[in-house]
Amino acid sequence: MTTAAPTAGATGLDTEKLYAARLHAARVRPYLATALFALHVVESRRVPTMAVDPHWRCYASPAFVARTPVEELAGAWVHEVSHLLRDHHGRGDRLAKHLGEDGPGWRLRLNIAADCEINDDVYGDGLKAPKGIVLPSLLELPTGKLMEDYLRDFRFDVNDPLLIWLDCGSGADGLPRPWELGPDGARGLSPQERDAVRFRVAEGIRGRPGEAPLGWRRWAEQALHPPQAWRELLGAALRSALAAGGAGDDYSYGRPARRATSLPGVVLPSLRRRPPRVAVVVDTSGSVSDEELGSALLEVAAIGKAVGGRRDQVSVVSCDAAAQSVQQLCRQEGLALIGGGGTDLREGFAAALRARPAPDVVVALTDGQTPWPSSAPPCRTVVGLFPRPPRVRTFDPDYRPQAPPAWARVVTIG
Repeated sequence: MTTAAPTAGATGLDTEKLYAARLHAARVRPYLATALFALHVVESRRVPTMAVDPHWRCYASPAFVARTPVEELAGAWVHEVSHLLRDHHGRGDRLAKHLGEDGPGWRLRLNIAADCEINDDVYGDGLKAPKGIVLPSLLELPTGKLMEDYLRDFRFDVNDPLLIWLDCGSGADGLPRPWELGPDGARGLSPQERDAVRFRVAEGIRGRPGEAPLGWRRWAEQALHPPQAWRELLGAALRSALAAGGAGDDYSYGRPARRATSLPGVVLPSLRRRPPRVAVVVDTSGSVSDEELGSALLEVAAIGKAVGGRRDQVSVVSCDAAAQSVQQLCRQEGLALIGGGGTDLREGFAAALRARPAPDVVVALTDGQTPWPSSAPPCRTVVGLFPRPPRVRTFDPDYRPQAPPAWARVVTIG
């Protein structure tokens, strides 16, 4: 944003000029049009330039709008909506809680770091950059980093008069301003509406990726595939599979049944629950890194704990293009993950299901670049996916990589 202080003299907000600037911004950044037109304008003489709150209200200074050319106003529109799309206020709140820091000075640093993240992608190609905008190069920092990286790496004087006017509102740094309408004010977007806007913008960017800079393409991937607490999700999926109705029930004459007293002279077996059997199919093909195989070993150890410490109930199948080995989980250090060739987890599933007694749950740890069994196994299935960028074939625009089957519970690892 511009760093000049507002001037007096404006009597009212020139909405015609402001909306013309928004239309220009939508024309030169069509992938942001949905977000730009979702903003509700609020006139405010207490705002230095333009600012946003987390509820998608855009506060505009009449003096700033009056003195700023339309091309620069269009850049201000894109700048402010970028803060909201990238959830800088939410990320700032989480970072403040994690670091145990807060206050106006720290929030100003956060605002500058957020500006560094987005300004490289805002200006140029039809949007004129105003004087005084904060760029990573001005702070002798590399481009293409995230707000969190800049906040950790740069230092500056928060009392610098060139920076004191950089106020993009609580939508940029999470600190409420006295001039904002707050959560109960008029014309704010609900959390569901905000998510819908982000989703539509991300879909538009992914649909025509050649029109968007790298920073926006990276954001779109994360918006459509948000990070998950994968250890908790994988554990929950495994516990759900282990708790499937009827899994592991068996009869034993080791102790009499409670109903045996009603039938003197007749020995009735009692029903006991045996620990479930788990087969873990580990993708050991060349496309899986050593680091990911290390993560797989950690998950195998966690699965051993999930079955009550009965490691004899857990078998591990190493599989690339063929099932290389089937090992019982005696101790984590003793596992040898063999492979390095192509990938066909159908062989791994077949080897796991041939075991006797048969497994109650199959867990596959893979990067997903494999054919899958054509039909669901006769037991619960959990797939832990190592993340991969989307695969494309320039010579085949209709190509779509094979996704894990619908009968599997899928959790992204990492």
